[in-house]
Amino acid sequence: MIVIIDYGMGNLRSVQKALERVGFAARVSGDPAVVASADRLVLPGVGAFKDCMRNLVEGGFVEPIRRHIEAGRPFLGICLGLQLLFTESEEFGRHQGLGVLPGRVVRFPQGMRAEGAALKVPHMGWNRLRFRSRPAIFNGIEEGAFVYFVHSYHVVPEDPEIVATTTDYGITFCSSICQGNIAACQFHPEKSQQVGLQILKNFGAMP
Repeated sequence: MIVIIDYGMGNLRSVQKALERVGFAARVSGDPAVVASADRLVLPGVGAFKDCMRNLVEGGFVEPIRRHIEAGRPFLGICLGLQLLFTESEEFGRHQGLGVLPGRVVRFPQGMRAEGAALKVPHMGWNRLRFRSRPAIFNGIEEGAFVYFVHSYHVVPEDPEIVATTTDYGITFCSSICQGNIAACQFHPEKSQQVGLQILKNFGAMP
């Protein structure tokens, strides 16, 4: 069973419906015991890093998430669910994350431009994936495929080897990571039409 963690922050039903559309039963749950028993776990996220991390702690989800990952079971982080995996975020101060992966969450720099035009933050809309590696979760996804983003912050992993894709928006930033059983993306696969559905299908098929 795929479990989507309900900790009060995230696009839960859209993720659930997208997984069901590609043939996988998915349960939304705010019960840490259910989270702990999941075969596959999805951590979505929309909102401020500090608030999301507080809700994970207060909801009793931190240890079930860590045990799930340590056990080698498939894990997918989406948007803020990617950022929360890292050591700390600079969003509205400095805040500790789950610390599963070493690295920081930083804001897009001010004054970014492309082709002479100022770029808005948040980065919102469709943009391309550029592959650094080809983990199984991206099977069937072409170089330059478009996916949907909504974010003002991005991750800077300490280990560049975990970066699966990058995307260009004023700068080149990490748009997804993969390490063993962990996959996480800054974009929203549930909003990324056929490309996103293929990614979710690949996640559901992970051993």
